Amino acid sequence: MSNYKKNLVFTAACIGMCFFGISMITLGAVLPSLTTKLGLDNLQATALVTFLPLGLLGGSLLFGPIVDRFGHKALLLLSCLVVLLGLEGIAFFTSIPLLQLSIIGIGLGGGILNGETNALVADISNEEEKGSRLSLLGAFYGIGALGIPVLLSFLSEYYSFEIILQGTGVVMLAGILFCLGVRFPAPKQPQGFPIKEGLGLLKESSLLLLSFILFFQSGIEGVCNNWTTLYLGQTTNIPENRALMALTCMVAGLTVARLLLVVLFKKIRQETVLRISLITAAVGFALLTFSPNFARAAAGMVLIGAGLASTFPVILSIIGSRYASLSGTAFSVALVIALIGQTLLNSLTGIISQGYSIAVYPYMMIASLLIMLLLFKRSLK
Repeated sequence: MSNYKKNLVFTAACIGMCFFGISMITLGAVLPSLTTKLGLDNLQATALVTFLPLGLLGGSLLFGPIVDRFGHKALLLLSCLVVLLGLEGIAFFTSIPLLQLSIIGIGLGGGILNGETNALVADISNEEEKGSRLSLLGAFYGIGALGIPVLLSFLSEYYSFEIILQGTGVVMLAGILFCLGVRFPAPKQPQGFPIKEGLGLLKESSLLLLSFILFFQSGIEGVCNNWTTLYLGQTTNIPENRALMALTCMVAGLTVARLLLVVLFKKIRQETVLRISLITAAVGFALLTFSPNFARAAAGMVLIGAGLASTFPVILSIIGSRYASLSGTAFSVALVIALIGQTLLNSLTGIISQGYSIAVYPYMMIASLLIMLLLFKRSLK
């Protein structure tokens, strides 16, 4: 095992998670400006956006066996650099193929960073601190995700989105240079790719149960991001700009809750925290069902964000403990299933809302949370 300093490695993981937050939000934040700049129609803009999940899926598939075989450092540095280059590609390129390549790069790097940083923190943490460290790591996703919209909202009056992205790139480069000087843990499987063992994980019912909890968690987050503003616009009198503010409340609630979880996990069993959190999220969705005003909608979204905050830290902590020798590959399996859930639940919401009404959205989310509670109860047996 290489001689490394845990706090420095954890800081590097937090930088990587911050990059992941940036990768998930940047395209949506600059898409209106990019569409205007290039004169894109809705179909062309939609075609651009579809390249992000493709990259995310590829990154989630790739990272696990690679980090188990070669260790974390090289892949973390490379994926951070790929996200940075993709971001700058959006700022500089006007060619559609090059923009598509940049967006795939952002998704690929982000997908790798999401899984790798969680696996890295699980690897360097003992059982007592694993949940707390994963929660704190998750808070840095929120910091990255909130950073770009905040910068754009404050600086767009003075600078173009291209200049803002270029400036962000300079700060990101400083983060990469910091990670370059950090010593990381040695690889777990240096003798070769654990292909046979990795395929064996697909037969592990415990891993699959835990992964399907993330299937619904990721699906709920994706549906909230994509459908909340439409739901509020069609079922309430809340204007679009305030509906977007309500959506931001969810990210803020999630980020603050993950910071609080760092303390809570030291005092309360993580299984208890997860159950209470999922019920809290269900209460948040229930608030949305009563044609709320802005204050009630914002409160509901804060509860939803806070309620969803503990799922990834708790489930990944359990996976990291149960499959410690192949944590990277196990995380890969779980996160790919989670991304599939995000895609399928988004599609299902679209189909059902088209056939019935967008008003079914919060009820679908409450049903999904109940399924998560049942799956979690079974996974602990």
